[in-house]
Amino acid sequence: MASKRPLRSLVSTASSSLRPSQTSKTCIVRTSACAFSSTTPSRATEYDTEAAGRPRWQQTPPRMVAPYRIRPAAKGGIHKVNDDPKKLDDAYIRMLGPGGDKMLGDDVKWLAVTHKSFDHGKRGFNDRLAYLGRRIVELQTSQALINSPQEHQWPRDSNGVPVNDEYGRKPYLHPALNGLQGLTDEAESLVLSKSRLAPIAERYRLDKVTRWTPKRADNLQGSGFETVLMTSLYAIVGAVALERGGEVANKVVQEKILAPLGFSFSPDS
Repeated sequence: MASKRPLRSLVSTASSSLRPSQTSKTCIVRTSACAFSSTTPSRATEYDTEAAGRPRWQQTPPRMVAPYRIRPAAKGGIHKVNDDPKKLDDAYIRMLGPGGDKMLGDDVKWLAVTHKSFDHGKRGFNDRLAYLGRRIVELQTSQALINSPQEHQWPRDSNGVPVNDEYGRKPYLHPALNGLQGLTDEAESLVLSKSRLAPIAERYRLDKVTRWTPKRADNLQGSGFETVLMTSLYAIVGAVALERGGEVANKVVQEKILAPLGFSFSPDS
């Protein structure tokens, strides 16, 4: 008698009976070949003796020193930087006045005059301090430009009344808007150009203490010397703001940076 089961069901039943049974795989648990050690790994003596007692600004961290040089030596010779703390203190006294060498900590004083090109940034660099200092200098510059007489003013008659233009129009003028031209980017960039700030940094002898590595030691100007000096100037302002407060930093900007550029400030400003 023929089976009434479908053909597909019969084929699947036959194939399942012919398929060999799979053997169960045994799981092998592998243990670690080496046991965990509870002892503290010993450090080389070169990291614990002389290097540990020297400050960060005075040395390259030993573990950041490459075993060999991968780049060729720079052309134009080697630029020697300052490593004398007394020379650095003299520069801070020139810029910040009497007691200026005591306004910042030793590490911060060296960090503020260290460019990121020096020692590949392994001893720290002043980019973040310069960013804060630049914001403070730009704010004080904008306020000084607003309160300063502008170069281009609307013409007035002998009585001080604005005259009409060629179309008979008279502009709206208000004393609060007199310094509006000083808020433009062009006005600020002219005041805070590197060609004007670099001589101020040289006046305070920052060019003698700034640590950087030029592209060519025989061509400092072509290697960006003015930009490096401007960065050190901004970084010192940022360091003063962090350690002495914004009010002291504002006074430093007004008296030591903007006043030599020709701005005048009232004692209570």
